[in-house]
Amino acid sequence: MAAIPDDNPATGGAGPAQDAPRGPSTGNRQDGLAHDATQLFVDHRELLFSVVYNMLGTVADTEDVLQETWLSWSGRNRRAPAAEIGNPRAYLVRIAVNHALARRTAIASRRETYVGPWLPEPLVTDAITGSLAPDTADHAVRTDSVSMAMLVVLETLTPLERAVFVLNEVFGYPHTEIAGMLDRSPASVRQLAHRARAHVHARRPRYRAHPRVRREATERFVAAALGGDLHALMEILAPDVTVWIDGGGARQAAGLRPVHGRDKAARMLAGYATRRTEDMDIRYRRVNGDDAAVLFTGDSPYAVMVMDLTPDGDQVSDVYIVTNPAKLTHVRPDDTRNAPDEDTVPERPELSPPHAPGERA
Repeated sequence: MAAIPDDNPATGGAGPAQDAPRGPSTGNRQDGLAHDATQLFVDHRELLFSVVYNMLGTVADTEDVLQETWLSWSGRNRRAPAAEIGNPRAYLVRIAVNHALARRTAIASRRETYVGPWLPEPLVTDAITGSLAPDTADHAVRTDSVSMAMLVVLETLTPLERAVFVLNEVFGYPHTEIAGMLDRSPASVRQLAHRARAHVHARRPRYRAHPRVRREATERFVAAALGGDLHALMEILAPDVTVWIDGGGARQAAGLRPVHGRDKAARMLAGYATRRTEDMDIRYRRVNGDDAAVLFTGDSPYAVMVMDLTPDGDQVSDVYIVTNPAKLTHVRPDDTRNAPDEDTVPERPELSPPHAPGERA
């Protein structure tokens, strides 16, 4: 099986030289066409990762889909030159999206036997550079990746609704172009987009607290939760808070169902604090673009904690804790405990504003 080309040294990729011919310098026109096709794929690899990850929520499945996309793309270009494709970017996205939709069937089957709540695999960024761990797809931050809370909401959409929402709301593709990608009529795509948007807007606030407010609330919550301060937890948790713990059956402390309500959540979190080991270390990172805490025991990641706040930022409305070791394989310790100052990090809107009449349609 051919390997996906990766020309980024930060990911350990050796570049197209190891996965495809270098190009016309060999004097072989076919080698030159293969090099062009490889370079086009490499140039769009990060976009493809972002689109597919937002559709699936796991890094491993995303990498598998990229492998399938590369095989489809390279096979197509053995039959006809890439130069004959009018819009390679749209063509690659179409291949990736359809492979991702096919992958959803296998994912749904795995979910049926998954132990406890399922949460998306967190994309943890480096505290200083803001880049992903070196072995996580490409090195740059996926600025188009939506928050953990939004990914949880997207899990409630149908695969087609999610694909249309991601392509339109996150990446700005017009409905007419999405219709071509999905082999649907523009009218049906508009209907899918309308249903998805209404569903998401009903479950997610349009406005979010200032980044500095979110950072301060995150630190307050972590101090209260890991310190076992029941009174402080009762103050910072919203009355209807929900705590999700994804241990995948590998962590005994992880519950089998989400915990709803401030009283139950506070007591559960305070109880976990009593089992905290002395060598547990807290690092503040950004996870899927939001402030979060990553817990380490030694150099091994133990948990990722992401908090979703009420729109005013005063209280925590949802807590997402990933402890499943299989979902933390890309998380690495760094040389500092603090994330960048929030005022230096550009704000990322939770949702794009509603389109004006006739816009992007």
